[in-house]
Amino acid sequence: MKLKELLKDIPVLECTADLEKEIGNVYYDSRRVTENSLFVAISGFAADGNRFIPMALSKGAVAVVTAKKPEGNVPYILVENDRMALAMLGCNFYDHPAKDMTMIGVTGTNGKTSTTLLLKQVLEKTLGAKVGLIGTMANMVGDEVIPTERTTPESFELQALFARMRDAGCTHVVMEVSSHAVTLDRIGGVHFDIAAFTNLTEDHLDFHKTMDAYCDAKAELFRRCDRAVINVDDSYAPRILAAAACPVLTTAVSGNADLQAEDLELLSEGIRFAVRSGDKTVGVHVPIPGRFTVYNTLTVMGIARQLGISVANCANALETVEGVKGRIEVVPTPGTDYTVLIDYAHTPDGLENVLTSVKDFCKGRVISVFGCGGDRDPIKRPIMGEIGVKEADFAVITSDNPRTENPASIIEDILKGVKKEHGDYIVVEDRRAAIRYAMDIAKKDDIIVLAGKGHETYQDIGGQKYHLDEREEVAAHLAFRRANPL
Repeated sequence: MKLKELLKDIPVLECTADLEKEIGNVYYDSRRVTENSLFVAISGFAADGNRFIPMALSKGAVAVVTAKKPEGNVPYILVENDRMALAMLGCNFYDHPAKDMTMIGVTGTNGKTSTTLLLKQVLEKTLGAKVGLIGTMANMVGDEVIPTERTTPESFELQALFARMRDAGCTHVVMEVSSHAVTLDRIGGVHFDIAAFTNLTEDHLDFHKTMDAYCDAKAELFRRCDRAVINVDDSYAPRILAAAACPVLTTAVSGNADLQAEDLELLSEGIRFAVRSGDKTVGVHVPIPGRFTVYNTLTVMGIARQLGISVANCANALETVEGVKGRIEVVPTPGTDYTVLIDYAHTPDGLENVLTSVKDFCKGRVISVFGCGGDRDPIKRPIMGEIGVKEADFAVITSDNPRTENPASIIEDILKGVKKEHGDYIVVEDRRAAIRYAMDIAKKDDIIVLAGKGHETYQDIGGQKYHLDEREEVAAHLAFRRANPL
């Protein structure tokens, strides 16, 4: 593709490069640069890509896209926003694949993963559609699973993924849209047919600094869509509604909305409720427990409605959906009379949701096992400490992904929010030992909630990832107990 074609719709401030040059590929990582490629120098947080321009040129880059005018004899294209330029280069290089599919974006602090995975199943069952999925757990092209390390890929990889989905025959794309993806222009150049908002609670304040800034990042998605679905029970809904320049369908459990949940039944094997839409009411059953499942289900039904799928057809499809790995997932514990659940809850609201939901159907004690991630928003640590102890009958405070921080220091921050009157707890820093301890003290009808890791099968300690699958840990300890009875 000629350079001038790659630069279509990108505002160029200055250009010294040959616009007729054929470009074989585009890179923003200088280590990957090949002959006859274009290098985009991103002014990142950890490193400034402009420092690597000489390396990129030496490896065969024919020109550089940058927001900082380079020194010396460098063929460059000066742009106002390097991240948006990278996004638009991806759109042009892959011929705008998103335009050939129905694009659905789901944003919010909690519920994105469960909502998108449920929606994918509903679209497949009701429309017979081939659906692409982009999210925290994995990317999927129909049934093909592609591992991922971040909720939303960098913009150029995202366009490559869209192209792969389009070429494989996908008609719909369902994707989680993180606040980072919006702020860092990873979704630059993408217009959504439908955007949905689940909720907003404290998270990522290390990046956004304030809740209003965090909300505004989410709200920007609703300026880039044709239709919206918004949970109006959330306190930040008015701010999202104000940003939505399109027809909106509202959902709610407590307030009034276009889709209203009534007569909730929260059971250990799932949820039942009636959804009211205008003067019609339809019964809904989803085989996934938890009050938050009601909210996720309403968002799915709202998106389906916006796509022209009837509430009744959507409800029929939801009856047969499969649960989401790492979201209130029941771990097999043969031969025991207690239950172990794994949930990805790693925010204050997420932890409170899962613990209160489990209390709705637990006949014994709720035992929470939780920690907080390192190199992330420290403000939420004491809040999670209070919730994790207060909302459980007994808590085991441990490590999550300490990353480059000292695990003991993170636990100290968690304990700042714990008071004696909140309840009983113990600190077991090693997560494997914490899981074993919880299992050893569990009694008949107790439910152990392993919170924070969810679908993850590793623990990040000192910046290194070590294998840790909590399902395996539970099975291993049960085997040990059988071999070594008390």
